[in-house]
Amino acid sequence: MLGGKPVVRGTRLSVEFVIELLGRGWSAEHVLEQYPQLTADDIRACLAYAGHTLRAERVYPVPRSP
Repeated sequence: MLGGKPVVRGTRLSVEFVIELLGRGWSAEHVLEQYPQLTADDIRACLAYAGHTLRAERVYPVPRSP
């Protein structure tokens, strides 16, 4: 963990950071070029972790006060 955040095994790169790069439009190939310590399996694991986390998330509406 890095500041309480999950990291890619064997690195100090957070899962959040990798997901943000992909969300900004970076291709997996570009991520791998810029961060050669990562593998394609690492990127897939980050996406799987994000999917698992979102599946487990629950949102409960808070009623508005009149």
